[in-house]
Amino acid sequence: MCARFEEGYGLAWGDLDSALAAARRGEETGFAELWHALHPPLLRYLRAVVGDAAEDVASETWLQAAKDVRGYRGDAAGFRVWLFRVARHRALDELRKASRRKEDNGDVAEYVADWPAADDTEEAAAEREDTERALRLIARLPKDQAEAVLLRVVAGLDVAQTAKVLDKRDGAVRIAAMRGLKRLAAILAEQSAEGEAGGDGHDTGGMEGTGDAGSGMTGRGSRTVKGAEYG
Repeated sequence: MCARFEEGYGLAWGDLDSALAAARRGEETGFAELWHALHPPLLRYLRAVVGDAAEDVASETWLQAAKDVRGYRGDAAGFRVWLFRVARHRALDELRKASRRKEDNGDVAEYVADWPAADDTEEAAAEREDTERALRLIARLPKDQAEAVLLRVVAGLDVAQTAKVLDKRDGAVRIAAMRGLKRLAAILAEQSAEGEAGGDGHDTGGMEGTGDAGSGMTGRGSRTVKGAEYG
């Protein structure tokens, strides 16, 4: 299996230390660099977890980051972990609120990914379609496996960082990611067999608390998931 995801806008993670230092000093350019590098994977993660509410949850996450960044004393790698922990906690709050709304209002439309189409060029449309398929596929995994794969592959966190976000042990994250990737490979193999047999190969499954998801994504600055289950 070789699903691929974009890694932000090309700014190397190691370069973020200077951006973080500038943001701590209150320089808008430093915070802007952090946003440009970390917002794309953060938003993809949130789209898979809370669907249409992703933009709002991301905004709440960045508002807290802007408020707390001056007091942050770790490095850029640690800031990335902190940011995703904040996003996950905000996402869980949103899911709880959505659950209460469903109980209060009865039939509420299920969250689905809603990618903007303002720049709907052929390339952008193809990348969006591939991303939606990738997230739809991940949504078929058990929740613990889906989160591990999302954070390892979409967010680009290593095992230790993912464990901190999820409040789990490193070994549990490795196992969840490995099982998730193996299950994704099996699903892709099944879809391929269905396609060869004349089936449409489309997946329709979903996981509570996730949005749209699928087989893979290509794009500039992409990385493969091969070895993502290892530290």
